Amino acid sequence: MARMTIDLGPMKKYRDFRFLWTSGLISNLGSLITYVAIPFQIKELTHSYLAVGISGAVELLPLIFFGLYGGVLADAVDRKKVVWATEAAALVLTSTLLANSMRTHPSLLLIYIVAGLFAACDGLQRPSADAMLPRLVGHSDLPSASALMSLRRQFAVIVGPAIGGVIIASSSVSVGYGADVLSFVLSLILLWQVGSVPPHELAEKPSLAALFEGLRYAMSRQDLLGTYVIDLAAMFFAMPNALFPFWADALGAPWALGFFYAAATVGALVITLTSGWIKSYRFHGRAITIAAIGWGGAIACAGIVHSLPLVLLFLAIAGASDMVSALFRSAIWNQTIPDQLRGRLAGIELLSYSVGPLAGQLRAASIASATSLSFSVTSGGLICVFMVVLLAGFLPKFRKYDLQTNEFAIQERKNRESRNFE
Repeated sequence: MARMTIDLGPMKKYRDFRFLWTSGLISNLGSLITYVAIPFQIKELTHSYLAVGISGAVELLPLIFFGLYGGVLADAVDRKKVVWATEAAALVLTSTLLANSMRTHPSLLLIYIVAGLFAACDGLQRPSADAMLPRLVGHSDLPSASALMSLRRQFAVIVGPAIGGVIIASSSVSVGYGADVLSFVLSLILLWQVGSVPPHELAEKPSLAALFEGLRYAMSRQDLLGTYVIDLAAMFFAMPNALFPFWADALGAPWALGFFYAAATVGALVITLTSGWIKSYRFHGRAITIAAIGWGGAIACAGIVHSLPLVLLFLAIAGASDMVSALFRSAIWNQTIPDQLRGRLAGIELLSYSVGPLAGQLRAASIASATSLSFSVTSGGLICVFMVVLLAGFLPKFRKYDLQTNEFAIQERKNRESRNFE
């Protein structure tokens, strides 16, 4: 049983990791209230599938551009400073949503603009935040630290939308935005306690050449490429979140909207709390492939059934599958990528796990508008399964990845040992 239980060692051993974890927990809780508030507000203003889907689409270009630049920046400057500055910028943006929601006639265009700017902030912040982790904990503790970071996110995803749903139903979206503003203030205070994370001594100045070096490195490794394209396919074809407000209405349960957002995370939480085994499982590519197939299959089943408990159950199974994939993808990234390239590769990782869901929400909304909600969800899940099997078939080095024999994992382990940080 102890082998299965989540490892809390990194929380006990690393002070800066504790502050980073707690700061992110508070920030995520508030942000996920806003995550529910934005589509709800757009739905109330427009009553349109596409209008809600567009809120995700407007994030695509800013996320791609600033995600790639944020990766270059993370390798060239203090990563802690980048995270703090972008967190402060997000505070200003949430305050803007709060002010807009208090107007007699809130501006839909302004909501879209702020959503795009949120994506820009996220693109700048996430590579630095992800690249901080290997500098804050030892190499052997990275899988456990990744699981704890996932636990933080999952708790926020379960509690944040539920709180958001209650706040919106009992009060207004303005109160929801106000709660997010407060969370950013508290997060910034805690984040200030984290020590500096200066760039590697071999770091290059931000430039297009540095960006392309990171892209070339990613493309040169089939094991990394597999982690990107498998997740992109899974999220693009089987991400139904934009349909949740309409799905809840279709099942006669608008009060359950928060549960739709939280269901997948309940499944993910179960995996995280029993993630001790992941630290000793060597075949990461195989695990990612099977998990992505499980995600698509569960989403397809959710689209077939018309019972609220069954829909939530299949969404939970999908979330559990996705978390298995996420933990093993993080392990490959954190245990095999050199520190001087970690930021740039984190930017590429951000695109792989963010662009897919954003584009997938627009796909789901478009198909639902042209056909039906059920067809959009079910067909997306089935296509996801097919694409994952097809892509994995073309990537044998990814499928056969073994932590004990992979040359990049071995080299990075030696690099960490030479810096006396194991």
